[in-house]
Formats: sequence, structure tokens, C-alpha cells
Amino acid sequence: MQKIIYDTWNIVMNHNKNPLKNIPDTNVRHMIMQVLAWMWCIVFSMYFTSMWIFGITIIAHLILLSAVAVTVITFETARRKPKFFGSYYTPSRSRAIYVDGKRIELDPNDKGGEHE
Repeated sequence: MQKIIYDTWNIVMNHNKNPLKNIPDTNVRHMIMQVLAWMWCIVFSMYFTSMWIFGITIIAHLILLSAVAVTVITFETARRKPKFFGSYYTPSRSRAIYVDGKRIELDPNDKGGEHE
């Protein structure tokens, strides 16, 4: 029974095993899967004749898809441009201190912080 459920899930949900595998561009595959997901949200909401359910499912999908999108973007940035995350310092962190109104630059090789 577990194998039947697993195989059925993969036939529908796994874009590498369902008929969408014939589309070479994975972005297009992903978009088609999203459109199908929205369609099923609408169908189930209409079945239960409730716009509340439709609204809740839209919000739930938006939150879930946003989290997935942020994760994918972060992973892709780390893979393609690892130097983007390379610096300990952010633009908002100053590498200088002010003493009596005078700016004193800190050593650029000194990472600073109390844990070094």
C-alpha cells in the first residue's frame, strides 16, 4: 500500500517522473505545476462552495511558495555568486570609530568583535 501511495504521488507531483518531464526548461515545468496547484485550489473551494476556503488556500500557498522562493534564491546565489555572502561586514557596519569628533579607521584585517 505504501508503495502504491508513493508511486501515485510521484506520477502526479514529481516533475521528473510525470509527463512534464518532456519539457526541457525546469522553470516552465515549475510554472505549469504552480498553475495546476492554483487550479486545484479553486476547484476544491468551489466544491465546498466557500470563498473563505479559497482565500485561506491562496494565503497558505502564497506563504509556502514565498518561503520556497526565498530559499531557492538564497541557494542559487550561494552557488552562482558565493562572494555575495563572502564578507563578514555589511554596508551598515562601520570600520571606523570616532574619538573626540575625529574619525579613526580600523585595521581592515582586524575582524573585530569580542569572540576572536
